Amino acid sequence: MTDSPKGPFSELDEYAPAEIARRIENVGVAKANLTALQTSTLGVLAGAFIALGAAFFTLVMTGAEAGLGPGRLLGGIAFSLGLILVVVAGAELFTGNNLIVMAWAERRISTRLLLRNWILVYLANFVGAIGTAILVYLSGTLEIGGGEVRETALAIARGKTALSFVDAFFRGVLCNVLVCLAVWVSAGARRVSGKILAIVFPITAFVALGFEHSVANMYFIPLAMMEAWGDPALTVGGFVGNLVPVTLGNIVGGSALVALVYWIIYLRD
Repeated sequence: MTDSPKGPFSELDEYAPAEIARRIENVGVAKANLTALQTSTLGVLAGAFIALGAAFFTLVMTGAEAGLGPGRLLGGIAFSLGLILVVVAGAELFTGNNLIVMAWAERRISTRLLLRNWILVYLANFVGAIGTAILVYLSGTLEIGGGEVRETALAIARGKTALSFVDAFFRGVLCNVLVCLAVWVSAGARRVSGKILAIVFPITAFVALGFEHSVANMYFIPLAMMEAWGDPALTVGGFVGNLVPVTLGNIVGGSALVALVYWIIYLRD
């Protein structure tokens, strides 16, 4: 079978799903083989980018009078800033890097390289998110609106630490299905405008639906802990109790329900 001829505008067409699968696989190989310094530095950037999206989300949700659905819609659009920066500016995000499983399933990278990337990126994301939380805390911007933004930040964090293990886990699963689909669809676009548009809707959906993102929570909860130290709802134990199930859920959602599914469909021999 010969390849179909390409039209004069074929270089502007989106990639087909099978092509996206191969591109994601090749990117996974490249990511797994980055040096530790490159991986860590890009991971810090991703943690900071997601935290900036979370800070924007907090402001937009403050005093929102549009109603539950429309308000969450606007908040989700604001939060999309984080993944847009990760994809377009370039950074290493733990949740998106769950797609590296495609390269691992193709046996192009080892389990050691996969886990090395995940551990380095996760820790670096933590540093970037915490660092941004500290900067936001010191900036005093939570006092915008007479402290209304501060109260929104506290309410967001308290809601997260109040989740049960099961709720947090499955919200983490659903979140990273949408995050990895956002990365997947953006990989099908050839232009920056197309990548941004591909990211906005899946990310807006996961935020509006109240799903849980581990890296975002590395910003939300520590920031609230700094603002209300001693609050029984905002403790280190509560933070860990949220982060563990959300992280596990993110891994299952991104690795099993997106990466492995598409590997079976398009790459498995």
